[in-house]
Amino acid sequence: MPPLLDVQDLGKSYPTGRGKRLEVLCGVTFTVHSGELVAVVGESGTGKSTLLHLLGALDSPDSGTVRFEGQDIFEADDAELAAFRNRSIGFVFQFHHLLPEFTATENVAMPALIGGMSMARASSRALDLLRQMGLENRATHRPGELSGGEQQRVAMARALMNRPGLILADEPSGNLDEKTAKRLHAEILRLRDDFDQTFIIVTHNSSLAAICDRVLRIEGGCVIPVDGTVGGTTR
Repeated sequence: MPPLLDVQDLGKSYPTGRGKRLEVLCGVTFTVHSGELVAVVGESGTGKSTLLHLLGALDSPDSGTVRFEGQDIFEADDAELAAFRNRSIGFVFQFHHLLPEFTATENVAMPALIGGMSMARASSRALDLLRQMGLENRATHRPGELSGGEQQRVAMARALMNRPGLILADEPSGNLDEKTAKRLHAEILRLRDDFDQTFIIVTHNSSLAAICDRVLRIEGGCVIPVDGTVGGTTR
């Protein structure tokens, strides 16, 4: 099977304001197959979040390619990239970024509504996702009425709303206590096992990294496989 995601020689730098550029990523190369749960680890400031932003087309690289289902995403124009992000990528961040004036159901439905789905269909699917997350009794609550763990599970449901091929998660349990984090980690495993959902997860949490199929470490702007795994395959 060809990889779902094929990253080749990806590079990214930023201007420092003194006529120079800070190289954050250089020659990053790896592949991810459907149904894989991949952790990205490394020290703070090594480019982990930058990598996720590039994979999700929230930023553009200086060099290299990102192919999703065989297509180079950066050959698309702005409108096509926006549609790609909405349709094919689910995002989960350390801070849930739920809209405070909307209910849990409305927050989960938002990506589908943006994509043109009717309110009735979007609400029905959002409620189904909330039930899967054990939040059916919180469907009409607004974010301020939910615990941190509940908010993050709502954010996970929102990421799943459009049935994306890939979920990119940046420290999804970083703000949760240990018990709540373990519940979220179990939910991620369930989604992988039951729905063949693919995840790339940036994390400092060793317990979360330990349950992943593969671990990639970023050092010196490059990706270094951990435990003998290289480019989507095991040695």
